[in-house]
Amino acid sequence: MNAPGHVLVVDDEPVVSEVVGNYLVRDGHRVTRVGDGAAALDVVANDPPDLVVLDVMLPSVDGFGVLEIIRRGGATPVIMLTARTDERDRINGLDLGADDYVVKPFSPRELTARVRSVLRRTRATHGEPAIECGRIRLDPESRTVTVDEKGVEVTPRELELLGFFLRNPGRAFSRAELLDHVWRSSSEWQDPSTVTVHMRRLRTKIESDPDDPRHLLTVWGVGYRFEP
Repeated sequence: MNAPGHVLVVDDEPVVSEVVGNYLVRDGHRVTRVGDGAAALDVVANDPPDLVVLDVMLPSVDGFGVLEIIRRGGATPVIMLTARTDERDRINGLDLGADDYVVKPFSPRELTARVRSVLRRTRATHGEPAIECGRIRLDPESRTVTVDEKGVEVTPRELELLGFFLRNPGRAFSRAELLDHVWRSSSEWQDPSTVTVHMRRLRTKIESDPDDPRHLLTVWGVGYRFEP
């Protein structure tokens, strides 16, 4: 078993919640299941999870509201469950700091693999040295980023994406390559716009002028490149 942890499953559909919970338990995780946003926030405050699987449509506080509050308090990984037909939900979730999303209906095995992958990457940084490229410093062990010696808040997925670029400066990568290397997924399961949203968020955090970036550059017809 790789990287077991405490996973909070937040979904008001009992069948979905039970199936997802059972798969995660079989994968070795401790699972807490709740059916509304207020209950989810109570668990986050009193029994902090290692990862949250979060539906968008919830009673009391919707998934976006829960995600916003989680992000104010830290960088707990969040995988959102969204409707296949509503791209706005996916974009909104990524803009608010979700690390990943899975569209309904989905394969419980695929979701379990995503959970396992996120937790494994989150914990696989012990002893790894800090990476410095120009103005930017990323410490994998403390999972912190500084720009011009000032701390920058990033989500776990943003940290993984930035780390990949810092380790591979000057090379252009397509969105499909970034999905493969950073998300450990493919366009069969992921919309390439996921990469676009994360790049936009990273630019707002590390660029002096996100509209005229110095570091995270668009390579037209290809994808993106990092310049120190």
